[in-house]
Amino acid sequence: MTVGFSGAVAEYYAKFRRGYPSQVFDTLQEVFELSQDDVVLDVGCGTGQLALPFASRVRSVVGVDPEPDMLRLAREAAADQGIRNATWMLGADTDVPALGALLGERSLALAVIGQALHWMRHEELFRAVSPLLRSGGGIAVISNGTPLWLQDSAWSRGLRGCLEEWLGTTLEASCGTSGRDRLRYARALEAAGFVGVREAVVEYSGELTFDHLFGGVCSAIPAHQLPGPDDRADFAERIRRALPADERFTEQVRVTTVVGLAGAGRPSRLG
Repeated sequence: MTVGFSGAVAEYYAKFRRGYPSQVFDTLQEVFELSQDDVVLDVGCGTGQLALPFASRVRSVVGVDPEPDMLRLAREAAADQGIRNATWMLGADTDVPALGALLGERSLALAVIGQALHWMRHEELFRAVSPLLRSGGGIAVISNGTPLWLQDSAWSRGLRGCLEEWLGTTLEASCGTSGRDRLRYARALEAAGFVGVREAVVEYSGELTFDHLFGGVCSAIPAHQLPGPDDRADFAERIRRALPADERFTEQVRVTTVVGLAGAGRPSRLG
């Protein structure tokens, strides 16, 4: 997974990407019976939005990402929060097999992958993780809501039109958040030998400021396409003019978690 989310993009990612509802972590702790003896792996960890909330629930968390700037910001966030049981490793999804030599076979309780999964070879990744999991361990694929420019609202349609004009292309990719994507991941988990494959959903609504909306957009643009510092204010104004002047930026966020247990695991308790 080599995408180019470095520099200012990583800074926007750390500041403006949505966090995850506590119910997601509660559910995973229950399903996989996570304890202070366990290790959780976050593949494509970014700046730690998934990895860090696990820290108080397990013995240690390991975040892996191919972008040094993402890892630097994750490390800073961990220090700011007083988290000392997080380890950050430079690497891609294709490097996961090498973790076996470092962590020991069947030492992981859980591997989590957020929306970065759509940049990865997920079938190969699922097979690579399987031998690293303890009994009752598994994988969780977590989708943290529809991209800002694909939502069902006037402001989202205005944003999409603006970005499509600016990029000169149609924006249709769901970034792994659609029902079709989740079905594809579920089938790949089953093909890799995982059992009890199920989905859990958490829904909530939230209101964005323009700064959060703009920051969220900038966090999703590869570094080579992000306007430079001198042009960024004009880019923000271009987006602002494309949005309805009298509408709040309210989004309906649907967080989905697809889980699969290691082959010898017990049935999933997701509802």
